[in-house]
Amino acid sequence: MPWWAWILLGLVLLGLELLLGTLYLIFPGVAALAIGLLAFVDAGSAWVEWLLFTVLSLGTMMMFRRPLLGRLKIGGDSGDLDALIGETAVLAEPLPPGGIGKAAMRGSSWNVRNAGAEPLAAGQRVRVERVQGLLLWVTADTR
Repeated sequence: MPWWAWILLGLVLLGLELLLGTLYLIFPGVAALAIGLLAFVDAGSAWVEWLLFTVLSLGTMMMFRRPLLGRLKIGGDSGDLDALIGETAVLAEPLPPGGIGKAAMRGSSWNVRNAGAEPLAAGQRVRVERVQGLLLWVTADTR
């Protein structure tokens, strides 16, 4: 695989991680960037690149994911994030059913997903139904 393809793969994985907030894709994303840099200096054959990618992805995930989850308080005991359930936010952009976008709440911008069956309009007030990592699932606020 050419070096630029590794870099592109790493950037796509990191972008998906930012969008989804699962703290899984960051490790193969960083590993792909590292392999891209190694491939740029021609550090080995294709099978070595794939082996290093696998070892780096799985090794760093096993070593660092749990401490990062604890430090960021994502998953398990979500603490203060559970307090967001029932809160009201204002959409920054229209959201189709199941779509992901941005909403303003508590003075900052949040990633939100439309959990309802109806499209939501920009500027519409929505209610937080559930929190998944840093993604808020929202429905139309009927109050």
